[in-house]
Amino acid sequence: MSGGLGAGVDGEPGGGLRARHVLRPHELVPGARVVLRHRRDDGSAADALGELLAADSERLVVRTRRGEVTVRRADLLAGKAVPPPPAPRAPRRSRAAPHEAVGVEELELVAAAHWRPHEVERLGGWRLRAAGGFTGRANSALALGSPGVPLHEAVAAVEAFYARRGLPARVAVPHAAGTAPDGPDAPEVARELAALGWAVDTPTLVLTAAVDDLPGPGEVPLPAGCSVVSTAEPDEQWLAGYHHRGGPAVPPAGLRVLASADAQVFARVVEDGAVVAVARGSLGAGWLGVSAVEVAPSHRRRGLARRLLAEVAGSGRAHRAVSAFLQVAAEDAGARALYEGAGFGVHHAYHYRVRPGP
Repeated sequence: MSGGLGAGVDGEPGGGLRARHVLRPHELVPGARVVLRHRRDDGSAADALGELLAADSERLVVRTRRGEVTVRRADLLAGKAVPPPPAPRAPRRSRAAPHEAVGVEELELVAAAHWRPHEVERLGGWRLRAAGGFTGRANSALALGSPGVPLHEAVAAVEAFYARRGLPARVAVPHAAGTAPDGPDAPEVARELAALGWAVDTPTLVLTAAVDDLPGPGEVPLPAGCSVVSTAEPDEQWLAGYHHRGGPAVPPAGLRVLASADAQVFARVVEDGAVVAVARGSLGAGWLGVSAVEVAPSHRRRGLARRLLAEVAGSGRAHRAVSAFLQVAAEDAGARALYEGAGFGVHHAYHYRVRPGP
């Protein structure tokens, strides 16, 4: 998942230099909820959205979600009163929601069905997966439960499976959140692979949420000049905006993985005919999966990722999905803030163990 996600205005996500507001000075009275478009010192434009605290001939002061913002009258480009924010959602029931009650192994199997590899071989509870090298999720042995044989035999089977396919041997190890991959509380398989010299790669968090708790498209405005398009397959325009780990065009093996769920939606934001952000939503077994979120570097911090998350959530509701999940690199603080701000919480974690080179 790409980093650098966040808001682009002073108060809430969704800013952009192309936005326009009707100038209505008579509405700019203290106590009103307003949006003020103003010029920054560097010449760029920004929006301040919130309660107007003060207004005189020299300045206006707005209380936004990020603190007070002072706008000089000379820098005011436009402003108007806006409706109050949506009413808060009803509090959750005290009883654990499905996305919180589901076990680690069960959720890992749900996620695997939303990102299916081309090949799967069973080794006891383990699943050896291969998909031409496109993503670690589809090209690793998912270590669930016991492999049914001694670990040294399981390791040999994993090495042979990936060697036959010209792929690096890799094992995905799920574990409780907050457990260090190399710590004393790590799963036994992680400790034993560590003793064999298998290195830790890509510590990842699995987040879940109730679909009904996620914002919908109507709650997340788009910057002016942008539009959203959704398709059931990853067409050429969507693919033009997606670069797995910064790589070039998605290979044929990747296309097959991207379209491998029971159903999916591929959403993109378009500005001036160019794709500037993309996301994938997958559907199956009552779950919505969120993946392949990417925003062009030139368009980050404008609320586009949050809007795409809302689009995908809307599709999940339309397909009667109850729960949602996603996987995010543990070190990606920006993406975590985006998702946790939308209503996701940490369920568990996993990391890969990679066989040492020859």
